[in-house]
Amino acid sequence: MEEGKRQKQIAAVLQDELNIVFRKLNLNMIDGGMVSISSVKVTPDLLEARIYLSLFQVADTNATMKKIENKAWEIKRELVNKIKHQVRRIPVLHFYLDDTLDYVFKMEEVFKKIEEERKG
Repeated sequence: MEEGKRQKQIAAVLQDELNIVFRKLNLNMIDGGMVSISSVKVTPDLLEARIYLSLFQVADTNATMKKIENKAWEIKRELVNKIKHQVRRIPVLHFYLDDTLDYVFKMEEVFKKIEEERKG
């Protein structure tokens, strides 16, 4: 099912504002690694938001995700202050690990091995 116009608009607003909130709460740099919001998906009823986080050079991804989950209330409070006049209801935030970059790196390694086997 394709996202509607309003879903895309809310997702874009959430992503922009969450980036600001993460910088304000110092959540963009955790344990020497970088945390960024790769995408935001909003359900058709606009009541839930799935926030996909990309972690770069983070030693323990599970611990980092746990820290973000523990700060979820504080993140939502900051977000409410920023978007309360733009949306009727603030969506429930769910954080997910976006492992797309890891998958891309693994696929590149596989392609390199195949290329080396062809040459060798």
